[in-house]
Amino acid sequence: MTASAPTTEPVSGEPDEALMQGYAAGRASAFDALYARHKGGVYRYFLRHCVNAAIADALFQHVWMNAIRARTRYVPTAKFTTWLYTLAHHRLVDHWRASGQAKLASIDDEGDAGTREAVEALPGPRREQPEARLDARRLGERLRAALATLPPVQRDAFLLQQEGGFSLAEIAELTDVGLETVKSRLRYAIGKLRGELSSLHEEL
Repeated sequence: MTASAPTTEPVSGEPDEALMQGYAAGRASAFDALYARHKGGVYRYFLRHCVNAAIADALFQHVWMNAIRARTRYVPTAKFTTWLYTLAHHRLVDHWRASGQAKLASIDDEGDAGTREAVEALPGPRREQPEARLDARRLGERLRAALATLPPVQRDAFLLQQEGGFSLAEIAELTDVGLETVKSRLRYAIGKLRGELSSLHEEL
């Protein structure tokens, strides 16, 4: 996706926020750079929420069109990624409401015990476990299936952390919930995913 014909101004190394301001000022190449940097994470965020590629494509395109339309109103009061994923999160919530998923929230508790332990107990990447030799395809399929079983708010917290790279505090701000609620959602999500991946490890 490009907003207009690309220009040749150098953009390598420029912060996202400066690029967005540059795009608002008419530098098409700045948008191209932003899109190249963030298209993968945003698309995976939608695809792993929706599973259906056609729906993910539509949501993905809608978010970038919103970003284009909002370029003149953009103010770098927060990181560009926070702004972009806020657009994505709001579009996703609209999708949940339209498809009747808005009420599929978990019962969030306020405790934090076990969150760090659950994160650390997830199986590591293949390069960290050469002896495991996990089949990447089966692992990916199992992970997608496990994600699909999570309540939307738990899946959202997990994907914002994993795909968006947001901290717990940033997720809380982005989704407009308390920090302890975010911790709880992540703990439940990671516990479910840990169980699925652990069972796959035992099968192989």
